[in-house]
Amino acid sequence: MHSLIRHLCIAVALAALTASAGCTLSRERVRRADATILAQQDYAVSCPATDRCAADSPYRGLYARAVEATASGKPAHYANLLDTGADSLALRVHLIRSARRSIDLQTFIFAEDDAGYLVLDELIKAARRGVRVRVLADQLFSIDDDTLLARLARAHANFELRLYNPAFDKAATPPLEFAANILCCFFRFNQRMHNKLLLIDDETGIAGGRNYENRYFDWDEEFDYRDRDVLVTGPMAGRQMHASFEAFWTHERTRTMSRLKDVNRRVLSPRAAEAAPWSTPHWARPDRVAALSAQADDIAWIDAHFAKAAFPVGEVDYFSDSPDKPLDPANSADQALTQHIIGLLDEAQREIVMQTPYLVISRPARKVFRELRHRHPELRVIVSTNSLAATDAFYVYALSHKYKKRYIKDFHFEIHEFKPFPADAREMIIGYAALAGGDTGDRYRKFDKTPLKSDGVRVGLHAKSIVIDGAVTLIGSHNFDPRSDNYNTESGFIIHDVPFARALRASILRDAAPQNAWTIAKRPRPVFFERINNAISDFSTALPLFDFWPFRYATSFELKPGCEPRRANAPDFYDCYEDVGDFPEVDLPLKTIYTRIVTAFGAGLVGIL
Repeated sequence: MHSLIRHLCIAVALAALTASAGCTLSRERVRRADATILAQQDYAVSCPATDRCAADSPYRGLYARAVEATASGKPAHYANLLDTGADSLALRVHLIRSARRSIDLQTFIFAEDDAGYLVLDELIKAARRGVRVRVLADQLFSIDDDTLLARLARAHANFELRLYNPAFDKAATPPLEFAANILCCFFRFNQRMHNKLLLIDDETGIAGGRNYENRYFDWDEEFDYRDRDVLVTGPMAGRQMHASFEAFWTHERTRTMSRLKDVNRRVLSPRAAEAAPWSTPHWARPDRVAALSAQADDIAWIDAHFAKAAFPVGEVDYFSDSPDKPLDPANSADQALTQHIIGLLDEAQREIVMQTPYLVISRPARKVFRELRHRHPELRVIVSTNSLAATDAFYVYALSHKYKKRYIKDFHFEIHEFKPFPADAREMIIGYAALAGGDTGDRYRKFDKTPLKSDGVRVGLHAKSIVIDGAVTLIGSHNFDPRSDNYNTESGFIIHDVPFARALRASILRDAAPQNAWTIAKRPRPVFFERINNAISDFSTALPLFDFWPFRYATSFELKPGCEPRRANAPDFYDCYEDVGDFPEVDLPLKTIYTRIVTAFGAGLVGIL
């Protein structure tokens, strides 16, 4: 019976494969679609002025100062840490409105919700002013409505959207075609463009962890991300960002709308010209959108909240993996960001502070940490990551759970797992509080539908950042895991500046503080039982399958009232911390069981997950 079901699934998937891949678009059909789009596009420009009626922005002054300082012989830039979601969205809207010449946007996810539609609407308005706008999104989790994409294709002559690595050259990937891609084209299907970039006039750019979806900007009513971007303005980084975007925009895996089968069909439909042109979307929360829009127009607020708070920094590099990276994974030259991260880690001498949503360390990184431990026995490695209750990917957490002993005992990681309801949520999402005109505390305890013991909107880490020796920082899209090393293309900023590093370090350590995270530490056990347990646990962990040993080396601890925080290796740690179990706050047995199963069987899936 099982064999029959398996063969039936394969047959269905292959049928989907045949149906999807069997009809390649002819050059003539692509040419006709291109001609139709050109004929139906809006060419009117609302602003004849040379500045395209751009909104004033204090970042122009910062960029001019950076250019002047760079001309003297030393690189100069200005940088902002963007820790709160709604503030980061308001700044994006402000910058789009300030564009005079060009806007380039690159993202892994572009969702059809308020945040996604707001950015789309602003981009099209900029195009109508006369600004050249280019949007490049990875296909798998971005807009897949062929009707909407056909409308966007003809929205304006100054606006163009392309998709990277579309499955079967289509915008949408239904479940059967998803399965067919796994069967026929897994290597290509599994490789994604994970870069995030917004570049204004080749001068000012934002990069980091945020995609275009409500949950990245504190707008979701079930699960929001604690994420981080960095804004950089300056001539050298501006040129690097432009070169990276251009490489992806013109790459062989990038597809125009006319080359996508489902969108091509929609464009050439006899009634396509009757579709309404782009107009202001209907918002799920119009009050929220209006408040953020007003905030983005408040130059005094932008100046005080961002421009005046920008760090004057010198050396800044925007690193991006080459779009050829997935085509030739063995070519280290295509892994610019990955290789640079490894090199920076290898130079650490005193302290590494790292934040990643998924603590699954790649083989090259493990080698570096082993060598660092040998060279610098006192080196501190502080890690902020997700708990099972806070993560958006329990199967990836399971692999982190599997190797906690290695991280703690061998590498001496000081691990802090983020709580789903951190005590400082109100401050972490202060941008939302300001825009909503109210208290975020109740909101983050009200709507949750997740299987947790407490009610509220969950918060999960999505930030990817490193601080090395209090002087060098990295903020980007790289998760510091095997997938980011080998499969996805990644991007981010590397900034050499002590005050900026100090600010980022403080932000990560706040996320790792006891009120916001559980401390992971070795379980206290009698010596005799500890030796037996370690031997069995090591054997079980080394197995590619059947790692069901329940007595794990480490577990989660909560700081007791009245105690001061201390490191997990402190002699009096257990006097001040209480064991709260492997999966605190999780109140769904099946989720725990699934986690155990992936722990047992998922070792070979590290790169895929």
